[in-house]
Parts: sequence; structure tokens; C-alpha cells
Amino acid sequence: MVLISLLLGLMGAIAFLLLLRTLPQAESRILAWGLMVAAVIYVGFAVIGDASKAWVGVEIAGVGIYGLFAILGWLYSRWWLMLGWLLHPIWDVWLHLFAKGTDFTPAWYALTCLSFDLLVAGYIGGTQLGLMNAKTVEMTPQ
Repeated sequence: MVLISLLLGLMGAIAFLLLLRTLPQAESRILAWGLMVAAVIYVGFAVIGDASKAWVGVEIAGVGIYGLFAILGWLYSRWWLMLGWLLHPIWDVWLHLFAKGTDFTPAWYALTCLSFDLLVAGYIGGTQLGLMNAKTVEMTPQ
């Protein structure tokens, strides 16, 4: 189950990054919205899973934290987006595989997000470092 979940995350990230390539002028905006959606999904799990109000508050705080990274990344520097996507797996794993979030979040989902988030962060870092051009990067092996 672990390997399948991680592979699903990688496949989802590749699809997401391919979508970005079709809209290069909106790439930072889509990355920012994606980061916020990644945090909001856990609020949904908490509400649907009948988590305590305090725990729903923790998940809402996560939306605020990752929303801040998203806004800073969209408005100022994509490094903020990369940092947000890079830190989000800590939220995925720490809270939803080892803490109280396991009560309402499927383990496969947290693992899927782990690989998804890291690949997206790597893509942003690669474009920021000039290792690849966001508009011309090839997504196929050479």
C-alpha cells in the first residue's frame, strides 16, 4: 500500500505539472492555489471524520500557514512556493500518519500527498535554480 500510494502521488504530480506547462503565464498562481487546496483538503477530512473542534482548528491553522506561503510565493518569489510545498509533507506525515489526524485521514492519502508535494517542490526549485525552464522543460526522458 505504501508504494502504491507514493506512486499515485508521483503520477498526480506529473499530471499537475503537465497542466502547468500548458499555462505558463499562470504557473505561479496555479502553484499557489494548489498549495492552499492541499491544506484545505485536510480540513474536509477533519470535518467529515467528526474530528474535535480543536483539531479542525489545527487544520484551519494549516490553511493559514500554507496560504501565507502561497500568497508570498505568488506575489513576491517562487522560493516561497517551493518552501511551502517542501514543508507541506511534514504536515502530511507528522499530523496525519503519526498524530491525531490518523483518526480521520486515510493513510494512503497522506502518503500520496508526500510524494506529490516533494515532486512539485523539486520542480519549483529546479526552475528557480535555472536547472530547467518552466516554459521549455521537457517532461519526457531524453
